[in-house]
Amino acid sequence: MQTIIVVLGGVGLFLLGMAVMTDGLKALAGSALRTVLGKAAATPLSGAFWGAIVTLLVQSSSAVTMTTIGLVSAGLLTFPQGLGLVFGANVGTTGTAWLVALIGVNVSLSTYALPVIFLGSLAKLLGGGRIAAAGSALAGFALVLYGLTTLQQGMGGLAQSLHPSDLPAVLGAADVGFVRGLLGLLTLIVVGIAMTAVMQSSTASTAVTLSAFLAGAVSLEQGAALIIGQNIGTATSSALAAIGASTTAKRLAVAYVLFKIIAATIAIVAFPLTAPLMRRWSSSVDGATLLAAYHTAYNVIGVSVLLPATQWFTRVVERMLPSKETALERALDPSALVNPVIAVETTRRVVAEVLKTTAPSISAALSTEAGHATVDAATPAATLEKARQFLSELQEPPETEEEQFRMTSTLHALDNASRLVGALGKLVAAGPASRTFHDPRVAALCKQAVEATHTIAESITSESALTQQAQPIGWTVSPQIAKTLAELERAAKDIDVVQRDQRATLLASVAPGQLTATEAFARIDAARRLNRLVHHAWRAAVHLLGQEGQVAAANQAGSIPALLRDEEPE
Repeated sequence: MQTIIVVLGGVGLFLLGMAVMTDGLKALAGSALRTVLGKAAATPLSGAFWGAIVTLLVQSSSAVTMTTIGLVSAGLLTFPQGLGLVFGANVGTTGTAWLVALIGVNVSLSTYALPVIFLGSLAKLLGGGRIAAAGSALAGFALVLYGLTTLQQGMGGLAQSLHPSDLPAVLGAADVGFVRGLLGLLTLIVVGIAMTAVMQSSTASTAVTLSAFLAGAVSLEQGAALIIGQNIGTATSSALAAIGASTTAKRLAVAYVLFKIIAATIAIVAFPLTAPLMRRWSSSVDGATLLAAYHTAYNVIGVSVLLPATQWFTRVVERMLPSKETALERALDPSALVNPVIAVETTRRVVAEVLKTTAPSISAALSTEAGHATVDAATPAATLEKARQFLSELQEPPETEEEQFRMTSTLHALDNASRLVGALGKLVAAGPASRTFHDPRVAALCKQAVEATHTIAESITSESALTQQAQPIGWTVSPQIAKTLAELERAAKDIDVVQRDQRATLLASVAPGQLTATEAFARIDAARRLNRLVHHAWRAAVHLLGQEGQVAAANQAGSIPALLRDEEPE
């Protein structure tokens, strides 16, 4: 009983240390986690590489997987690119086995662990920002080491009552037949799956296996068989997390499970060859190091087999789980809310998509040849409301000033887009007869502004998931788009001047009898509606491109009329 308590305590300390260390590393990485994954996964190969590196650094394959789901849902990555990151995360997560095999064997853990826990906790409690995050990571790392010490002590006691001969013999062991060895291999694989399913951590279950091997409780071949099962067991948490989730999350979970099954099948088929090879190398290489190398090689081979077939694998998964979600529902996936950078970028692109699809409706509402054509202003309004609710459910605030600026810009763009759709609704409600009151100059400027807005919005959405492609996070403005934005600004200024001059002229024409008061006010209202459309289109485009700084400078210089600021036009 005492031995079991010590083993459970060691596992608990290990799991606690991993959780504290992972939280500290994720906080220390900050937005770099989202930025690196978003920009580095240009191809499945580079995605696999960076997925492994980032997972190795933050020691959390689940963090990488959840971030990947958000990036794919938001349209910042394609599904094949997301698969590359998930494949790489499987390789990166094997780094902890090397920690156990190398440090856990060669370093007196108890000598250093407790002082390091004290220093890390002190930094966590007294520091702030990155110092606190570094302290948390350091304390968590020391807890992992102390947990390994406790686990090894418990396994030493367990080895007195448990011997490899008490466990099923597996293929590759001496004097073991094929049928008996295969049955033993499959039995230990099932045990490994159960261990990971109970602990909900392949890292912890692998640490238990390595500690058991070091204590002499399991043989080299039995340890390898347990590792195969423990790798499969990690898929259970992903499968459970995907229940009730979006189609994107379910697809990645299915892909994760299939990857584990395919890699395990390869390992089982190759086991009669790899087990004797490991036994032969054990005379010159430490057995724990061999198991850690087997753990890594097992996942690397699985990635090497599936990565060239990513497109085929993607089609298989998509056929298994056909999506019934609209482009908007895919973009506003709740899984993106765990990352403020992804959530803000998702909202920004949804706003741009609304502007792009609304532009033709504005042109139709302005056209005198449109007749009784139906212009829908309710659908974009509902879309923007969903985007507003989506961003309101953000789980954590942006961290850096740049991220806060982008969120503020996106909120401004969302507000102006909503006002634009509202102005379009009023234009539609005025009916086809109101088009006769449109001044040709004002209508021409409005159409020019609408075309410019469409071009700017299309530059943002043309490579998003809304068109089945992907574009990494970035707010760069090309020279052509900067020129288009300048044209939109000129149109907004000109229509403001024309509308103000026209208002005075129309009111003055009532007294001589050139117009009735009703006609004059109808023309003024028509011009004001178009002015509001252009105003909010320009302001939305400015904020979508993050160009508020230029506008603020022009505003201070007095070159932008008050009408073109964020205030509602008269």
